[in-house]
Amino acid sequence: MKSHQTTQTMKPATAAKKLGVYLPATPAEFQEGVVTRAELNELQADPPEWLRELRRNGPHPRPVVAAKLGVSIAGLARGGVTEALTTEQIEALKQQRPEWLEQERATQAEVRKEAARLKKRNSERAQRASDRAERGAEHAGHGGARHS
Repeated sequence: MKSHQTTQTMKPATAAKKLGVYLPATPAEFQEGVVTRAELNELQADPPEWLRELRRNGPHPRPVVAAKLGVSIAGLARGGVTEALTTEQIEALKQQRPEWLEQERATQAEVRKEAARLKKRNSERAQRASDRAERGAEHAGHGGARHS
């Protein structure tokens, strides 16, 4: 008896998210179909011209816009950016350096600094706990035997 392996598919919105592109800017056949895992892998490995063009010039989805501007998605919203932006629009914002963008970049820098501090602290704590456990195991090995 042969087992059937079902082909894993995803909605166009999921595929667009994984590809880092804005779904409404993709071709109609992409938006209206389903994408298999193999097709997604092929798009990532050998992107067609429409995908290369979208990645290069946009419009870009908010997560990509936020990353290109160095802010969070919430920071974009606080700055009034709720739509997809083209690369040209993103570059214009970088040149204009509006106050909200500078503030959000500073906030994001603080968030990253704090995350790095916590990561370092947790790593140091884990190392100390590991060292203590190692010393405890060494002491346990010398336990009850008396030497004369």
